[in-house]
Amino acid sequence: MHRAVLLFTLLLLSITARIEAAEKPNFILCMTDDQGWGDVGYYGHPELQTPVLDEMAASGLRFDRFYAAHPVCSPTRGSVMTGRHPNRFACYSWGHTLRPEEVTVAEALKRAGYATGHFGKWHLGSVRAEDPVSPGHSGFDEWASSPNFYENSPLFSKNGTVIETEGESSEVTVEAALEFIRQQKESDTPFLAVIWFGNPHTPHVAHDELKDQYSDFGKAKQNYYGELTGIDQAMGLLRDQLREMELTDNTLLWFTSDNGPQGRSPGSSGGLRGAKGSLWEGGVRVPTIIEWPARIPQPRVTDVPANTVDIYPTLLELAGVTIENQPPLDGISLVPLIDGTMESRPKPMGFWVYPTRGIPVRSHEILLGMKKEQAGQAPAGSPHPRTPVSLMEAKHAPDDLQGHATWVDGDWKLHRIPQKKGGFRYELYHLVDDVAEQSDLSQQQPERVEAMKQALADWQASVVASLNGEDY
Repeated sequence: MHRAVLLFTLLLLSITARIEAAEKPNFILCMTDDQGWGDVGYYGHPELQTPVLDEMAASGLRFDRFYAAHPVCSPTRGSVMTGRHPNRFACYSWGHTLRPEEVTVAEALKRAGYATGHFGKWHLGSVRAEDPVSPGHSGFDEWASSPNFYENSPLFSKNGTVIETEGESSEVTVEAALEFIRQQKESDTPFLAVIWFGNPHTPHVAHDELKDQYSDFGKAKQNYYGELTGIDQAMGLLRDQLREMELTDNTLLWFTSDNGPQGRSPGSSGGLRGAKGSLWEGGVRVPTIIEWPARIPQPRVTDVPANTVDIYPTLLELAGVTIENQPPLDGISLVPLIDGTMESRPKPMGFWVYPTRGIPVRSHEILLGMKKEQAGQAPAGSPHPRTPVSLMEAKHAPDDLQGHATWVDGDWKLHRIPQKKGGFRYELYHLVDDVAEQSDLSQQQPERVEAMKQALADWQASVVASLNGEDY
């Protein structure tokens, strides 16, 4: 009798756990590589075709003021993973990595019973399984990842073992993610799938059928536009498969880019000033859409400023996860914005480019070397290029505030611009009246400048404290 009661209790607990898991939303985070704010059809691009993204923008929540936390790739990706500005953990530039001490969104969601997968560009550390900042050691159960950007038929590291793929770059990435998603569908497990495309980063090498859609243009545009249309078609494949698996309604699908377009490519910032590497709007404002029919049943457009640092706290709130001793966050939960009750951002946003060189990470070369090692054709190679420990553990003086920084508070944006002879110049712009940042209002608004300067200085001081290890 007691055994029967015990078995019944265990069965009831199992059923309850499955019901609770089924009620949790699934999360898919898609990010492109160097796609400018204007590189979408729905903002009126005169030549580029992105019908799937246009449909998503017309059916979901379209963000007209969404920002990458940094104007280059690795730091922005680090901000997605942690909800923190990347300077807090010394991820200063491209090729720099996470600190192993950081709590990632994948690690946090696993505590709530989520299966976690990463697919595509990693660029936050090695894709060797043993590395402390590999996808596997950063919270991902399954991963098919590249150390950096990649082209068609890429090599991936699948949980540490190099595999070959065949096909268009973005489609291959989505197919890898769909394999993981199908597994979670079969087991009724809520999931986080991070899909980070390798395009449209240079070199631009579109498939012939994609280039053919732009045959009226020169080779540069054929390849660039073709890569973007490849991403669009891959997003179409993803959405079609989610519908077929009946996962669409309960899945939050978040699409964005890691920074603005490269300055010497056909990429478009949509008339914004600056490009990749710059803290002007063209370097950090990126196209962004959330689709989630169960929670966003009607299309909406928002001009509330939001940021890649907001992804982490948003997903944690939706999953009901609280992290004890959570290091300071720069992001906020966008759940009220998703639900249509946030009319303005309650917290300003800080941006800061600390002048540090990037670290080259050559994906194909690294993965080819790993493949030869695993086949016994070569000895163990050199470690993956990583942020030097000296940078991660260096002590920073409170006044070590080198580099360009900005503070965005509502419609106002203050630039703190370093001068060649030392010191800084401050410029102030009203982003609604002057989205192209052409009319400096610092002389007309001295009190506002002083208040924003102090707020920016306070924020930078907190970032330096994080750099010096005070968060752990």
